[in-house]
Amino acid sequence: MTLTHSPAGSATRRRRGTARQSRAGMAFVAAYAVLLVAFGVLPTAYAVYFAFTDAGGKVTGFANFVTAGQDFRFLDAVSHVAVYLVFWLLSLVVFVVALALLLHRLGSGSAGKALRFLYYIPGALAGAASVLVWLFMLDPTVSPVSSLLGALGFHTFGEVIAPGNLPVLFTVIAFWTGAGGWIVVMYGALNNIPTDVMEAARIDGAGAWQTAWHVQIPMLRKWIVYMVILAFAGGAQLFVEPQLLSLASVGVAGRDYSLNQLTYDFAFQMNNVNGAAAVSVELLVVSVSAAAVFVARSGFFDAE
Repeated sequence: MTLTHSPAGSATRRRRGTARQSRAGMAFVAAYAVLLVAFGVLPTAYAVYFAFTDAGGKVTGFANFVTAGQDFRFLDAVSHVAVYLVFWLLSLVVFVVALALLLHRLGSGSAGKALRFLYYIPGALAGAASVLVWLFMLDPTVSPVSSLLGALGFHTFGEVIAPGNLPVLFTVIAFWTGAGGWIVVMYGALNNIPTDVMEAARIDGAGAWQTAWHVQIPMLRKWIVYMVILAFAGGAQLFVEPQLLSLASVGVAGRDYSLNQLTYDFAFQMNNVNGAAAVSVELLVVSVSAAAVFVARSGFFDAE
C-alpha cells in the first residue's frame, strides 16, 4: 500500500510549525521587553523626573542643568571625557580592525585559535579588577615592566599617573579590557564575507592591502559603526578607572575627572540628586544623538 500526503495536510503542518516558531520568538522578545522596561525605561524616566524637579518634587525646568553646568568642575570633566573618547575610539577602530584582519589572514589554524583565546581573556576581568591589575603594572617600584617605565622617564607612580597622561592610560586600560571581544566579533564578520567576492578580488590581482582596504573594510562598515556606537556610550560613562586611580593615588588623579564621577559627587557628597540626574540625562542625550548621527550617516539599517 502506498502512503500519500495531501497538500492540505502538508500546509497544515507548515502552519503549525510556523506558529510554534512565532510563539517561541514572542516569548524571547517578551522576556527581553520586560527586562528593558524594568532596567532601562523606568530608571531613565526616573532620572528625567529628577532632572526637571527639585528636592520637593516641584518642576524647575532646566534649572538643574544650569546649576550643574555652572559648577567649576563641569567643563573640565567634559574636556577630559572628550579627549579620552578621541583616543579610545581612534585606537579601537584602527587596532581592532587591523588585528582582526591579521587574525583572519592566519586562518583557522592553531595559531589563530590561540590568538583568539588570548584576545578574549582580558575581557573576562571585571572593570575594577582590570584597573587593579593596571595599578600594579603602572607602579615602577613593583611593576614587571619597571625597566620599560624607567626608559620612558617614569620612576614613580605619581609621574606615571600625571594628569596629562591619564587619557592615554585610560585608553590603554579600556583597550586591554574591551578590544579583545570586538576583535573576535570582527573576525566573525570577516568570515561571513562571501568567498566568491574574495576570489574575484584575488583574480583581479588585488594584494592583501588592496583587498583589505577596498573589499573587507567596506563590508565591515556596519560592524565598525555598531562598535563605535557602543564604545562611545561606554566611554562617555568613564567612571571606574579614574575613581580607583584617584583612591590609589590619594587624589592625584582627582575624584571629579569624569562626568560620571561628577554625578557621583553631586549625589553622594553634595546631596544634590537632581543635579546628578541632570548630568546623567545630558550624557544620555549626547550618546543617543551621537548614535543617531552614526546610524544616519552610515546607512546602518539600509538593506544590502
